[in-house]
Amino acid sequence: MSRIGRNPITVPAGVTVDVNENNVVTVKGAKGTLTYTAPAAMTVKVDGNVVTVSRPNDEKENRSLHGLTRTLISNMVVGVSEGYSKKLEIVGVGYRAAKEGKKLVLNLGHSHPIYFEETAEVTFDVPDANTIIVKSADKQVCGQVAANIRSKRPPEPYHGKGVKYEGERIRRKAGKAGK
Repeated sequence: MSRIGRNPITVPAGVTVDVNENNVVTVKGAKGTLTYTAPAAMTVKVDGNVVTVSRPNDEKENRSLHGLTRTLISNMVVGVSEGYSKKLEIVGVGYRAAKEGKKLVLNLGHSHPIYFEETAEVTFDVPDANTIIVKSADKQVCGQVAANIRSKRPPEPYHGKGVKYEGERIRRKAGKAGK
């Protein structure tokens, strides 16, 4: 048995989980509503405040989908109750972020500012000019938007300038002086 897939998912108060025909799992909570179509082979059952995922047999494909399905549903439950966030740090002279209404404005050393629009799924928080917090109920969307922001100016190895995740270590190179 899958060690991850076997674990039950406890649903906190204020969150509802519904399983419709065709294995469509809908999770509703304070932060929003998320849906996921589970693979047809997986069986998703809701018993009170516990969700369990089971598989029909031990074929390789079913074993791999078992843990994945359970983890995706668990991420949805956490997302609608607590939400996910990614913190980005901007390092470099003149590099900064600002929020204008529903737009995130980045000045990253290009000849033009870079804009990111808030959507219904994603919100931005800019506590200071060098910090961006991306918030979303969907873990995958939160990570993808943060990666898109980071890709506009990834950190470079010589001076460490650019957009990086909080806690990310940049491998530094010595440059000309290191010979």
